[in-house]
Amino acid sequence: MNEGPPQPPVDGRQSEAALRIARGARRLLRRMGYATITELPLRNGRRADIVALDSRSGLAIVEIKSSIADFRADRKWADYRFHCDELYFAISGETPAEIMPEDAGLIIADQYGAHIVRAAPQHRMPPATRREMLLRFAHASADRLHALIDPDLRAFDQ
Repeated sequence: MNEGPPQPPVDGRQSEAALRIARGARRLLRRMGYATITELPLRNGRRADIVALDSRSGLAIVEIKSSIADFRADRKWADYRFHCDELYFAISGETPAEIMPEDAGLIIADQYGAHIVRAAPQHRMPPATRREMLLRFAHASADRLHALIDPDLRAFDQ
């Protein structure tokens, strides 16, 4: 009855390229001392690709762009700035860095790792927004961990 460790559910919304970029970016963030969560719903109805929390309650959002077309088709990233202290884009080496906005940080990533090309400017959130984001991060993380341990958990939400 050795089934191995529990596995998170597959979301299905991200392309393979976006998943590779996310994996490398999250590895970088972990080496930098951040805890991360993906696909975190925000109060404004948006969903952040990666939210990273440091040991001093600092929050960064990383918006993944898997191609030029992905970047051009999606302008909702400006809404993320209100929910973090730092905003980054994470792209692959194939996406031209010069098309990414200068007023956000830039990460180049592949499935094995990543590096920061441009640091994100700091813009501290108001305390009430920080509290809300920390609670969102904590609740989502705890719910996902619980669902890994108890896959039938959703049946009790009915």
